[in-house]
Amino acid sequence: MNGADTAFVLISAALVMLMTPGLAFFYGGMVRVKSALNMLMMSFISLGIVTVLWVLFGYSLAFGDDVGAGLLGDLGHIGFKGIGPETLTGGKEGIPVFAFALFQLMFAVITPALMSGALADRVKFSAWALFITLWVSVVYFPVAHWVWQADGWLFKLKVIDFAGGTAVHINAGVGALAAVLVVGKRIGFKKDPMRPHSLPLVVLGTGLLWFGWFGFNAGSALAANGAAANMAMNTQVATAAAMLGWLAYERIRHGAFTTLGAASGAVAGLVAITPSGAAVNAFGALLIGVVAGAVCSWAVGLKFKLGFDDSLDVVGVHLVGGVIGTLLVGLLATDGVGGITQLGRQAAGAFSVMAYSFAVSWLLAKLVDKTIGFRAAEDDEISGIDQAFHAETAYDHTGVGAVTRTAAPALHRPAAAPEQADREQVGRERADRERADQEQAAAPKNKKVDA
Repeated sequence: MNGADTAFVLISAALVMLMTPGLAFFYGGMVRVKSALNMLMMSFISLGIVTVLWVLFGYSLAFGDDVGAGLLGDLGHIGFKGIGPETLTGGKEGIPVFAFALFQLMFAVITPALMSGALADRVKFSAWALFITLWVSVVYFPVAHWVWQADGWLFKLKVIDFAGGTAVHINAGVGALAAVLVVGKRIGFKKDPMRPHSLPLVVLGTGLLWFGWFGFNAGSALAANGAAANMAMNTQVATAAAMLGWLAYERIRHGAFTTLGAASGAVAGLVAITPSGAAVNAFGALLIGVVAGAVCSWAVGLKFKLGFDDSLDVVGVHLVGGVIGTLLVGLLATDGVGGITQLGRQAAGAFSVMAYSFAVSWLLAKLVDKTIGFRAAEDDEISGIDQAFHAETAYDHTGVGAVTRTAAPALHRPAAAPEQADREQVGRERADRERADQEQAAAPKNKKVDA
């Protein structure tokens, strides 16, 4: 056993695990306060569900011996059958298979969590839990086998995906798009303001993601070596460049440098460098980052033009950023690897994953919707799905400014029951929405409204 490599991979696995709570904060700060807890839980539950599935059959399907055509692993390692503490990845030397399996488990955990941001504010929690159970089993595990197992068909095609541009980001991004098309738009989409309730939480989540991404990317070398160091450096370079690229586009297009833009740009750079970072030099990483930042900033606006409600821009950042990184490595790869031939291979990898993931994700979302119902009830969506599904709120303000017991009795008025307060809030939001509809209908026909 190589002790240094084993320690490096175990530490990297812990860093990747931290990315899922980081993603929960990133998404949780971007939603309205009435669904903040639900957004946190949609990411956090993946740690429980996917871990159990990974032990039962996930690892075996992804990294078991191929059953034919490079499409899926066999079930020879169900429950980690045949694997012990001394079983090494390289046979007589290497790292323990358990270390490798733990590292890859964290990739499987965060991938469905990435999709959750697209469906924020409007889905039943039980339906989401069922959907990701089905999705990782039928979509993620097979695609991971295609890309990373030595006998997977995309691996044998020599598609470069060092740390998950296809298996993680393109897979999650296009799967999220398919689910959004099934579930539909939020109530008030393009009418009501849906601003982030806590930008500090978004920045905190971005910092945790950026920190954990060094394990995600550099750890994929599975050794403490030069490839890991190169990947770590390129991760920092591309992320910084993408943040600047996003802000520059945002300043030119919208006239401001926003905090949300800086955070989103950083994530776009992290996404784009994931498949390519070990195959390009620092200048290539700079180019990939700048392009990803600017293009993803443009892409997030497509949901208003095309009419799909991707709540937190999963499609614009993860799908578009993943495609950019996957394709550009075909041209920018060093050591004589890059060129038209490699670009063709990269395109085959990207678009085959897109086609499979979109089709199967749409069918799974339809299945969930037709059986237990995917969408939350209208009243629950308007009043807040935190209370509806979790019986909690993110922030408790009941004690703030409360009158003490020694105050004059006239100041004490019975508080409205929670059910009554919810009904009153629903009524107010409906009235506001109806008034906005009336004002829009009364507006001059030749006056355009900016989405």
